[in-house]
Amino acid sequence: MTGLKTTKNTAITIFGGTGDLTYRKLIPGLYNLHAIGKLKENFKIIIPGRRNYTTSKYIEIIKPWIEKYSRKKVTEELFNEFSKRISYFKMNIPETEDYKKLQDFYKKEDIEEHIYYYAVAPAMFLKITKGIKTYLKENKAKVIIEKPFGENLEDATKLNEELSTFFDKNNIFHIDHYLGKEMIQNILSVRFNNAIFKNIWNKDIIESVQITASETVGVESRASYYDKSGAVRDMLQNHLLQVLSIVAMEEPKGDMKKEQLNLLKAIKPCENIEESLILGQYEGYLKEENVSKNSKTETYVALKLEIDNERWKGVPFFIRTGKRMLTRETQVVIKFKSENKAPQNMLVIKIQPTEGIYLKFNVKKPGSVNTLKEVSMDFCQSCILESKINTPEAYERLLYAALKGNKMLFSKWEHIVTSWHYIDDLMKKYKESSSKLYTYPQDSMGPVEANRLTDWILD
Repeated sequence: MTGLKTTKNTAITIFGGTGDLTYRKLIPGLYNLHAIGKLKENFKIIIPGRRNYTTSKYIEIIKPWIEKYSRKKVTEELFNEFSKRISYFKMNIPETEDYKKLQDFYKKEDIEEHIYYYAVAPAMFLKITKGIKTYLKENKAKVIIEKPFGENLEDATKLNEELSTFFDKNNIFHIDHYLGKEMIQNILSVRFNNAIFKNIWNKDIIESVQITASETVGVESRASYYDKSGAVRDMLQNHLLQVLSIVAMEEPKGDMKKEQLNLLKAIKPCENIEESLILGQYEGYLKEENVSKNSKTETYVALKLEIDNERWKGVPFFIRTGKRMLTRETQVVIKFKSENKAPQNMLVIKIQPTEGIYLKFNVKKPGSVNTLKEVSMDFCQSCILESKINTPEAYERLLYAALKGNKMLFSKWEHIVTSWHYIDDLMKKYKESSSKLYTYPQDSMGPVEANRLTDWILD
């Protein structure tokens, strides 16, 4: 990474600056960028919020979060330097009139370049945009939008149209932190820089593909948002379909985003909901604070889909994600077809928390009898201290890319539209067909009914 070239005072304003996302990811990510010298002296961090904090109080609050979640060591000198960048600004974010005070603050601080980060629920996006554009007439600002972008295609389109009346489309960054993860980026290297994989990455050799993102945590402080969203909108529509597009797209000859879009458009509409979609809710969800007592929100989704192109014709792709599951693991499993009735070869790309690649194959068992045994090669990237220390966290990588104006690691609007088309159709068919919501025990791998889709692998 290279330094930013700017002589103007620049600020990132984080709406939602007192939430978990900011405490766990954004502030530690910005601290990392400061620690490695990637933020200029005239770069400021503005935190608007309704809480009755002073700047010094806010800095006191974030220090233990940075100590816990930053990959760079926190020293008093570095932290004191970093804290000078931060200003807490008390305001009521939904109140348009309060943005006049915010604009006056910008003028006082002589801030000319703006990055706005919407780390809030989608319902707040338009309120914030209205407040900003009411008092900031000439605008070259960038805006970083957290997922999910809208609650369906119609809602997402309205949001996009409203944002586009103020922000230039080239300055709207739809963040998907999965795209910033090291092993997601590594999928490209594994696929296209190894002849042993590049030439067999197709229906002739691959039997099936599994993508799993299991979480051990519940909804916790996100219950108010999550109960209106659910696992389909929170994880499947964005993160996991983006991962799918990278795993299955054609080799990019220039524009990777174009190939991802082509893949998303090639996903076949679901024809049989009963055989393709399982939704679940963990036991105890209805007792969570801020969850409706008769909620039908899914905390688990398992989906079987197919891709309608020559490379993948007939190959099933299985996607699952859920909360309160037995393990925290995000991984991609490539199951190869069996040869001579031998155990199947398997490639596992481990995305989080462990980062690495695992390959299982067959060899002859020592002895005079020709018997096979399974062996493996296991590369654990996150087990190497140097790699762990020097690998940027996903949000750190994405924040820096946005500051530079690099949109390669961000979702394109066309991706969002295509994903919503598929999800809206899927959920419409689900409501018309079964609307079954299965319960599953906490600390399990989800509803047992999901096992009828496939033999799930979790390495």
